[in-house]
Amino acid sequence: MRPRHAFDDVRRAQEFRAYVAGAGGRLLHTATLLTAEPPGANPRAQRLLTLALARTYASWDRLHGEDPYDHTRRYLMIRFAVGTLRYGARLPFRAPPGGTLAELSPQERLVLVMRLHEGIGEDQTAALLGLPTERVRAVQNRAMAVVLRPAPGPAPSLGRAGTVPS
Repeated sequence: MRPRHAFDDVRRAQEFRAYVAGAGGRLLHTATLLTAEPPGANPRAQRLLTLALARTYASWDRLHGEDPYDHTRRYLMIRFAVGTLRYGARLPFRAPPGGTLAELSPQERLVLVMRLHEGIGEDQTAALLGLPTERVRAVQNRAMAVVLRPAPGPAPSLGRAGTVPS
């Protein structure tokens, strides 16, 4: 290997390390939301992020000014979507019981994370997932209805009849 190529490899590795140090936390949080795992115990999210970062590193020189965060995030979302479609009932990203996001289907979680957590527009979400915009809107509305549903249980008491709570 010639010295110039060795220098390029070192520079590339340093740039990528700096990128991961800056964006890794948010990307891991996004992956954790997708898999609906608890933040402290998220092996599926870590595996998903590792695959996305490996893909980004492999194409680092070809990004040519493209935002590496967008590239990694896009691959993270696509990898999650493909994994949920490929494995169906044997879903590798099945969420553990508990938590509001665990009640959602993988598609509903994906749409909510893309739209609300990452701030991706409706049209971009639809294009990335290969769905009509109306379908993305319907999935998001259905997921929001589940997330915003009041917790089951007795209604809170308002005090004695005839008195106004203070």
